[in-house]
Amino acid sequence: MSGLFDLSNRVAVVVGGTSGIGRAIALGLAEQGALVVPAGRRASRWAVDVRSRPSIDALRDAVLHEFGRVDILVNAAGFTFKQPTATVSEEQWSSMMDTNLNGALRACQSFYDALKAHRMGRVVNIASLGSYVAFHEVAAYCATKTALLSLTRSLACEWAEDGISVNAIAPGIFPTELNSRIINGTPRGRELLARTPMGRFGRPEELVGAAVLLASDGASFITGQSIVVDGGFLASGVNS
Repeated sequence: MSGLFDLSNRVAVVVGGTSGIGRAIALGLAEQGALVVPAGRRASRWAVDVRSRPSIDALRDAVLHEFGRVDILVNAAGFTFKQPTATVSEEQWSSMMDTNLNGALRACQSFYDALKAHRMGRVVNIASLGSYVAFHEVAAYCATKTALLSLTRSLACEWAEDGISVNAIAPGIFPTELNSRIINGTPRGRELLARTPMGRFGRPEELVGAAVLLASDGASFITGQSIVVDGGFLASGVNS
C-alpha cells in the first residue's frame, strides 16, 4: 500500500493549473512526486488557451519534447458568470461552452496518443455540483458541467481498451477568484452554507486527495466515475 499513491516520475499536465482549484491540484500532485506542468493563459512558461486547438497542441509538443511522456491530464480550466438566462446572449453561451466543455474535449483529443502510449493514462476532469443540480441564474455553466460529466463517462468507455481511465471530481462550494464575488457574504452564499451539512465552504487543498487517487495506481479499476467533494451538499435534505 505504501506506493499505491506514489506518482514519482509520472508527468502530469494540469490545464488551468495556475490559479484556484487547478493550482491546488497541481501542487498536490507534485507533493506526491509527479512532474507537474501547470498550464494556463497567464502562465509565463506553459501558456495555453483551451479555446485554441493549435495552442493545446503546442503545449503537448513542448511537454513531450521536455519530458518524453504524459501520464496524467487534469482539465481544470473554466469560468462562470451569474445572469438571468433570458438575457444570456448566444455569444455568452457559446463562449462558456467553448471554454468549459470544448476546451476539455480539445485537451483530451490532443493528449490522447501520449496518454495511450504507456497504457496507464489518467484523465481527471473538474466537474461541479452543477453537473447534478441547478443553480439560480448560472444555466450556461451548469449545462457545460453536466455535459462534461457525460463526456467523462463516454470517453471512459471508449478509452478503457487503450489503458486510459477517465474520471471527474465534482467540487462543492470552494471560494476562488472566479466565484468569490457571488458567494462570500451574500444571500446566495448563506443559502449554500445552510445546505452544506459540514457548515463551511471547502478549501482547495481538500480536493487533492481525490485528485491523487484518480491519478494513481490506487484507481487502477476506476473509470467513468465522479467523486463529489462537497461537505455533504448533494446528500443533504433538511439540515436544521
